[in-house]
Amino acid sequence: MARRRIKIDPQIKGGKPVIRGTRIAVEQILRTIEAEMSEDDIITQHPKLTLDDIRAAQVFAAGYLTDEELVHR
Repeated sequence: MARRRIKIDPQIKGGKPVIRGTRIAVEQILRTIEAEMSEDDIITQHPKLTLDDIRAAQVFAAGYLTDEELVHR
């Protein structure tokens, strides 16, 4: 489900993952969550987003981090 909601296109936001049909980056959604903004407030600020879009951004980020290689120093 998350993958269908996310688009990566070099012509949009320099290739950053965005919610399909918008120019709202996954990173932007995660930063608003980090700033302790509620899901309702995020949707109010970005009316094109749905609760499923917010959750898809979180799932996408978690999947991305799962695939990251850890470097131990």
